[in-house]
Amino acid sequence: MNIRAYVSSDFEHIQQLNRDEGWTQLVERNELTREAWKQSNVTYVMESENGEIVAYLRGLTDTTVTLFVCELLVAPAYRKRGLGEQLLQHIHALHPTTRIELLANQLSHTYYEKLRFRPFHGFRKTIHE
Repeated sequence: MNIRAYVSSDFEHIQQLNRDEGWTQLVERNELTREAWKQSNVTYVMESENGEIVAYLRGLTDTTVTLFVCELLVAPAYRKRGLGEQLLQHIHALHPTTRIELLANQLSHTYYEKLRFRPFHGFRKTIHE
C-alpha cells in the first residue's frame, strides 16, 4: 500500500468510494465536494499495489495546534488491515504538534476509541438551521 498526496484526477475515484459507502450528500453535492478537496490542506489517498485508490483522508490544519479530519474512508474490501490508522499516523507525523480532532457517528466511534481517541463535546449548525 502506498500513501500519497491527492491530485485532482483522484476525485472521481474518491466519489466512487463515497457512492459505495452511501455517503450520498458528498456525491450529490459533487461540485461542492470537489471544491472542498481543492480548499483542504490535508488530502491523501492510499493506493493498492495495482494503483487502485482504496482509502482516503481529507482534513484541515493550522499546522501548529489543530488538525481536523473531515472524512476518512476505507473501501470495505480493505478494512480491518490498519489502513485508516496508517493514514491517521501519516498526517500526524507531518504535523506532530497538532491535536487531531474529528467527528464520529454511532458506527465509527468504537473504531476511534480503539485508536485511543477520546470523545469530546461539540456542536454543529448549518446556515439553513
